[in-house]
Amino acid sequence: MTFENILVATEGHLATLTINRPSKLNALNKATIQELHDALAQLDAEATIKAIILTGSGEKAFVAGADISEFAHFSIEEGAQLAALGQEILFDFVENMKTPVIAAVNGFALGGGLELAMACHFRIASDNAKMGLPEVTLGVIPGYGGTQRLPQLVGKGRAMEMIMTAGMIDAETAKSYGLVNHVVPQAELLEFTKDIASKITKNSPVAISYAIKAVNAGLIDTKEGFKTEIKSFGKCFGTEDFKEGTTAFLEKRKATFPGK
Repeated sequence: MTFENILVATEGHLATLTINRPSKLNALNKATIQELHDALAQLDAEATIKAIILTGSGEKAFVAGADISEFAHFSIEEGAQLAALGQEILFDFVENMKTPVIAAVNGFALGGGLELAMACHFRIASDNAKMGLPEVTLGVIPGYGGTQRLPQLVGKGRAMEMIMTAGMIDAETAKSYGLVNHVVPQAELLEFTKDIASKITKNSPVAISYAIKAVNAGLIDTKEGFKTEIKSFGKCFGTEDFKEGTTAFLEKRKATFPGK
């Protein structure tokens, strides 16, 4: 896969996708959003890929925000369409992928950058990372799911404060809030993330995809989440992964999941 604004590398069952606009601190423009969708869709459809790491190029930024120059003069209708399309093709798409996506947050994750990290299934940050939603300083609100995912992750009060003040928090604060799972030195970020990803790739990709679906359903509606869990749990019994996993357990060996 060759793109203008992103880099894709694969190693065994793991793919690393790097947003590569260093001169713009990896800011998201329309072209980059579309490329991210295209690359992630291809990786999600590839049976050999069992985990994806999403990061930014350089040491300054994961994604420093959206490319404001593209929408500064938009009308009400154009603004609504921008948010709807972006959520559909990237942010909601990432959240609902069957392949786990881990955000390796290296540096600034602001506005659309933080919203992209929050759409990933979980986040690991470098110790120099800074996170925030500064949109109200521009007279607009977070439009790519920020007002929805941030309260889910850090609670209503902290989310309200972050959004209303437009302030940034550092990596350790983000960890204490539950916004990121781990904080590691910048130089160790990718290797640390790859180590966690490698543990994921050893497990059943079918079961993981069902788990993602069930967790997401519960965040929308608790009752629906339980229903989805029950249904997905049952479906697992009809998979080759379940047969292999249970057989391997009984035979006291490590499972080799076919992903079916």
